[in-house]
Amino acid sequence: MFCFLAVSMVTTHLYSLNKEHRLLIEIEDFEVYAKELYQELNEPDLEYDAFETGLKGYVKLKDEGQIEEHSLLTVIDMSVSANKNRFFLIDLEKKKVIHKSIVAHGRNSGGEYAKYFSNEEGSFKSSIGFYRTAETYHGKHGLSLRLDGLEYTNSNARKRAIVVHAADYVSSVFIKNNGRLGRSLGCPSLPKENYSEVIHKIKNGSLLFIYYPEKNYLKKSLLANYGI
Repeated sequence: MFCFLAVSMVTTHLYSLNKEHRLLIEIEDFEVYAKELYQELNEPDLEYDAFETGLKGYVKLKDEGQIEEHSLLTVIDMSVSANKNRFFLIDLEKKKVIHKSIVAHGRNSGGEYAKYFSNEEGSFKSSIGFYRTAETYHGKHGLSLRLDGLEYTNSNARKRAIVVHAADYVSSVFIKNNGRLGRSLGCPSLPKENYSEVIHKIKNGSLLFIYYPEKNYLKKSLLANYGI
């Protein structure tokens, strides 16, 4: 049983999916819940701040019915080196990171480290914030996944053709030969290895979050600041 004696404790709702139906879980203290879940993930490459912020948006959007996938959350942490794993596919029901990899940022966002972000067409920069995954298609990069931006920081994702796709320049070989990962025109590009499997898992309505500790965004975003 939950104790509701402390007024400062905040109650929210988080949905998880079992084989038969959704379960509504009441979380008395989100911060405690997030920290315990993070520890259970046991993934040292995933920074806590990126995970917690992504989880806040997941809870709000799930409550509002804006995302369809019940258990998957993708977190891309643009605050770390592009040469390190910073793409994390998390199954919140299983409490497990089921895939991680390197991921490219836009060529005008920075070199090894992304520092500059934009929602403008032609900027060739990455856009931070929450996205809902949409349909797949086959384009010049082969199988690709369209994204719909859910915030003021990424609302032009469709117009800018910001999609998830695979690329040769996202590989350990490229890093070895060039000193850093290659860069895209703004898309979160992934390695070709296991790419198709990942895309088919996250397509059609799951949540993808591109994190960066940009002060103005963290202050203004209704999702990153969801008051749970």
